[in-house]
Amino acid sequence: MSRYLLIASLLLLAACGGGSAPRNLDNACAIASDKPGYMRAMKRSERRWGVPVHVQMAVIHQESKFDRKARTPYRFVLGVIPMGRQSSAYGYAQVIDSTWDDYRKATKNRGASRTNFKDATDFMGWYMTKSRDKLGIPLSDARNQYLAYHEGQAGYARGSHYGKSWLLAVADRVALRAQAYKAQLVRCR
Repeated sequence: MSRYLLIASLLLLAACGGGSAPRNLDNACAIASDKPGYMRAMKRSERRWGVPVHVQMAVIHQESKFDRKARTPYRFVLGVIPMGRQSSAYGYAQVIDSTWDDYRKATKNRGASRTNFKDATDFMGWYMTKSRDKLGIPLSDARNQYLAYHEGQAGYARGSHYGKSWLLAVADRVALRAQAYKAQLVRCR
């Protein structure tokens, strides 16, 4: 009986998208081969929201390295006393609690989970479409979509990113990765 329970548990875990991140995060084709469910989810989000797969991939890479359990680091007082995490951001897309709640209400997807890749990519599509509509950022503009994603749409509108040279450098890396993924995806399709 316990053997059947173990097998059922493993099948349930596999069906829920559990497991490790893709092995080669620098190669879109390797990600697609290693995690075909990820590609199906990103293509579904692209069809629904219009956000290109390579843009989704680059942002997920930056935010979580495709780790479903990714969290922000702890803050420390006096360098040793943990004072909680830097934010409530969690999961593949590193979404904070309040924004995730907004997404679930707006899409009527109350059961959405930040650790479910399909839900995370759907969230990205929803959020980036809002950034396009509110801020005029093209869905294919990985750099500015990432800046609006990181700073929030109000922060981006205020230009909060301009005073953060480190963030602008990260956004440039996201844009370069998106272009690399785009070129790779053309070759492996």
